[in-house]
Amino acid sequence: MLDARAMGDTVDRRSVLKGAGAAGAALALPARAFAQPLAISEQHRRILEVARREVERAGTRLWRRDMAGVADFGLPSSLPRLHFANLENGTVRSFLVAHGRGSDPEHDGFLKWFSNVPGSFATSRGAYISYEWYVGKYGVSIRLGGLDPDNSNALNRAIVMHAAWYAAPDMLGKWGKLGRSDGCLAMAPDDFNWALTQLSGGRCIYADKLGLY
Repeated sequence: MLDARAMGDTVDRRSVLKGAGAAGAALALPARAFAQPLAISEQHRRILEVARREVERAGTRLWRRDMAGVADFGLPSSLPRLHFANLENGTVRSFLVAHGRGSDPEHDGFLKWFSNVPGSFATSRGAYISYEWYVGKYGVSIRLGGLDPDNSNALNRAIVMHAAWYAAPDMLGKWGKLGRSDGCLAMAPDDFNWALTQLSGGRCIYADKLGLY
């Protein structure tokens, strides 16, 4: 008869052999047996379509084409509406973003109109190119250049991406909406770190009223 120690050794060896056999069988399976289709929502699919379209339209004016931003001002400021579209792996991350006070004079959280006029304090629609970081009135910010007639004054108007306390999520608990910028794309301070690493340096950011729920 086997003693308990010998029985334990036998069971352990059988377990190891069984596990090794299973691993070997798994390695023998074709790679497609493990491939799972990436399921994305209809909203994300449409965001990626817009991002690809705008990157293609901007063409060689961009320095990088791996990521693009899509700001959907058809949604209220209480919803995540600034989407970071990764065009290499087909994923989307969404963040809160404030719009200009000139676009929402009633301050009800909904953008009413766009403007490219200096002094309007309004958000402009169109495609932008992100430039370098700099330190200015709002701390570290990203310069933006307008690529369309509707936002051609972006540099002269100092329309940039920057962090702002009034774009943080806790504003929603107090007021049900974000504060307003002077026309800039203002993000929560913690979220803005993503913009610095993912959207700066010659990438496309597109703003419009899209309503992509």
